[in-house]
Amino acid sequence: MKQYIVDAFTDKLFCGNPAAICILDKWLSDDMMKNIAKENNLSETAFAVKENEKYKLRWFTPAAEIDLVGHATLACAFVILNEIEKGCSKIVFDTKSGDLTVLQKGDLYEMDFPAYSLKPVPVTQKMTEAIGAEPLEAYMGRDLLCVFENEDILRGLKPNMEKLKQLDGLLLQATAKATETDCISRSFAPKLNVLEDPVCGSGHCHIVPYWANKLQKNSIVAYQASERGGMLYCRYNGSRVILSGKAVLYSIADLKIEC
Repeated sequence: MKQYIVDAFTDKLFCGNPAAICILDKWLSDDMMKNIAKENNLSETAFAVKENEKYKLRWFTPAAEIDLVGHATLACAFVILNEIEKGCSKIVFDTKSGDLTVLQKGDLYEMDFPAYSLKPVPVTQKMTEAIGAEPLEAYMGRDLLCVFENEDILRGLKPNMEKLKQLDGLLLQATAKATETDCISRSFAPKLNVLEDPVCGSGHCHIVPYWANKLQKNSIVAYQASERGGMLYCRYNGSRVILSGKAVLYSIADLKIEC
């Protein structure tokens, strides 16, 4: 069984967010997919099976299946459009978050994702102690979104991962206004056995709605300030977030497993 590893939200190897991609003829057992994801030990491994005109797509962290992943969707579209269905420029994925459409436009892959509704929540001492800095504002969607005063504070964050696990929300999305882009962010997911996600697409389904409203503009250029770094070109239309990014193939491997 072939497995591809693609660096997403970048055009340079060893940057962006690496995702493992398996395009299957039929589904493996859930236990097998969980074991492959755990063995890969990347933030996500994606599995896809073509069913009629769509690809059924599922994502697994090293700890569990998850409902929405941006970089692994981009990586999966990159593999299908460049390795499986050459000449095609559009893919529709059937997922737990509904249909997700990806369009190839030159070297960008444009993904149409649902936007998370953000509910303001109080900034607490528990948050400050876990994150290591006091947020200016906090919001709850699927994840906890915390806004910080400036990008220097954001870049210097060293959260306590055990304390982060005690906060509400699946992930922590930390963001601030930036100087070279509209916003800057970092993503932490210790509940999913991912300490820091290099570039979190689904996190920007929280981040982009916040900054679009704050800056009163629908087009947002976002930078994820992880060690690897990544760029996202985004549009917001109220209920959907359009995320665009580049990708580069790192490897193709044969997995020695019984399918």
